[in-house]
Amino acid sequence: MNYQTFAKLYDDLFDEEAYADWQSYAQTHIQSKDGKLLELAGGAGRLAILLKQNGFKDVSVFDLSPEMLTLAAEHAEAAQIDLPLIQGDMREWSDLKQKYVTITSFADSLNYLANTQEVLATFKQVASHLEPNGQFLFDVISPWQTDVYYPGYMYNWHDEETAFMWSSYGVEGSQHTVEHELTFFVYNEDIDGYQQIQEIHTERTYDIETYQRLLKKAGFKDIQISADFGRSAVTPESDRWFFSAIKA
Repeated sequence: MNYQTFAKLYDDLFDEEAYADWQSYAQTHIQSKDGKLLELAGGAGRLAILLKQNGFKDVSVFDLSPEMLTLAAEHAEAAQIDLPLIQGDMREWSDLKQKYVTITSFADSLNYLANTQEVLATFKQVASHLEPNGQFLFDVISPWQTDVYYPGYMYNWHDEETAFMWSSYGVEGSQHTVEHELTFFVYNEDIDGYQQIQEIHTERTYDIETYQRLLKKAGFKDIQISADFGRSAVTPESDRWFFSAIKA
């Protein structure tokens, strides 16, 4: 879950159009723009800034990575936005006493959790930090994405100073699990050559019934599920599911 040394590289390469899609989903499905909103695993704060610029009055970012939060602070300053930042682990943040009307978590963040116990722990933390009838919205990749689309996936990109290689593989013996091998080659003036930076990211997902069961166990009701950033109903080939749930 921690992007470590290549946080800025990851942030620079992330698809900006996807942020516009998440913003559109949030604008359409979040019930209150006036109450406090927390972007859980909000990374470099790009979505949070878009929300703040488009009518959401009180937005904060929570993330595990100090490097990503440093970028969020830089982006907020550039946008002249007041953006409170919180560093912590979404599996356990009971020391934070603030309550929120809305909590969101997008961009596969929950897919980086190791098992259903960690997902449930996160859901319980979210519920405990929501006001009564508060809303939780999140997305996850689907089993179709992990089992059909990602295995064998490759993507390469380069400019004059950086090259990026992304390869994805299924994980034998682990259901609905995929590993992403991310490799950057970055020009380093000190050595007059390219430095290789590599990380392995593991994502896993579950069937819809599992997410529904865990949400209910954590204290949520009125669970609504859609695909295509809320524009379509779920089908067997949906690559990403979008959930909205209310604290019971």
